[in-house]
Amino acid sequence: MEDALPYGTRVALDRHALAVDDGTALFGGAPPRMLRLSAAAAARLRGGTVEVDDPVSAALARRLLDAGIAHPVDQPAAAVPPVSDVTVVVPVKDRVDGLARLVDALPAGLGATIVVDDGSTDAAGIRAVAERAGALLLRHAASKGPAAARNAGLAAAQTPLVAFLDSDVVPLPGWLEPLLARFADPAVALVAPRIVALGGDGWLARYEAVRSSLDLGADPALVVPKSRVAYVPSAAMVVRRDAAGAGFDERMHVAEDVDLVLRLHAAGRRLRYEPASRVAHDHRTGLREWWLRKAYYGTGAAPLSLRHPGSVPPMVLNTWSAAVAVLLLRGRPWSVFAAVAVAAGATEQLARKLPVREPRRTAARLIGLGAVGTVMQTSDAVTRHYWPLSLVAALVSRRARRTVAVIAVAEGTLDWWRKRHDPGRPGLPAYLLARRLDDLAYGAGLWWGALRHRTLGPLRPVGTGPDRSPDA
Repeated sequence: MEDALPYGTRVALDRHALAVDDGTALFGGAPPRMLRLSAAAAARLRGGTVEVDDPVSAALARRLLDAGIAHPVDQPAAAVPPVSDVTVVVPVKDRVDGLARLVDALPAGLGATIVVDDGSTDAAGIRAVAERAGALLLRHAASKGPAAARNAGLAAAQTPLVAFLDSDVVPLPGWLEPLLARFADPAVALVAPRIVALGGDGWLARYEAVRSSLDLGADPALVVPKSRVAYVPSAAMVVRRDAAGAGFDERMHVAEDVDLVLRLHAAGRRLRYEPASRVAHDHRTGLREWWLRKAYYGTGAAPLSLRHPGSVPPMVLNTWSAAVAVLLLRGRPWSVFAAVAVAAGATEQLARKLPVREPRRTAARLIGLGAVGTVMQTSDAVTRHYWPLSLVAALVSRRARRTVAVIAVAEGTLDWWRKRHDPGRPGLPAYLLARRLDDLAYGAGLWWGALRHRTLGPLRPVGTGPDRSPDA
């Protein structure tokens, strides 16, 4: 088979996956689902891992990987592409020092390095850095935008793999090997590393170090729309050249990376996020430029919603979770009890559909996890995606004002507490301030983009379909 996993590949269950009935029923993945396994398949997965050593184990591993319930952890060395299969493409504009810092960090043995000068004023400085690094230099006399710059490098590349690195990042030692290992799977078309903070002083720098919108977390993931990792940023990513086609949409000057991810996913390609690889990003930490950049990110949701309807929603809810969200926002004792009753009813309904030995217990765990997710989505929506509506409600209603204030403080405090093990985390007051400014900026950009493009797409929640037992 064209996408068959090579023998020697080993995959491990996602740490959030739930196994019941001696491992014959698995819950989790992206999007969440239930997989039924035979007793023989469950036996192969005993201990949470399975190694590909025959057609049966290859089929099982592929099923787990494509569901997002498991992730690759080992690959046979012979199947991993060499460093020489990679061309690094660096788009740059007026960032000579950043370019020099980046090319100095690149590993030896690359197939090629291509620097695309997108209309820099200091063309001589860019040329000097590129020549010193032995890179091919392409130049746009006038800026065409990062998408066009990356595409120029992509068109000039000759290797099977192309790594896009922005000039404000620095790949950390050993960054490329984990990404290349994921390409041992012939079905994988794109892999992205974890983006971490390069450094910096001040409260905003400390906030960005633990809460950057470019950092997608410490857990590996299948990249799937409307899931925990719904996109990966183009600040650092590696793609198969033949899968990328013409590359990024040059008409887009924001969210062009998300557009590429969504197009590859729609074409049936597998995309992976690999946090074992780390690339440091020089975050903006001046208050004005930081806030404007966050708002700029928000403006990308509208063109994305027009190109990919329903793929970038502010909330993903099913019938019962939507009811719980509405009841919780009422902020009254009776509505809280009603929300609990709705969750209990959803548990009973799901239990009737689950083909497992302890359906009520399993359903309670699943609905409980779903309820936590609903509360998190709702609080995030109140202070981020829908803050203009929250502001209007707060101006006309004392109860709404109290509810919004409680959510703003409680959500930020909980988020700060969850980062307690991250070194350099700012104090609670600074974190709360940065978190809410972050939300205000993104929400402002979101609404501005929606008005500018005359669409409600990026403001419209989407459902998960009929409430039913997931099926593999």
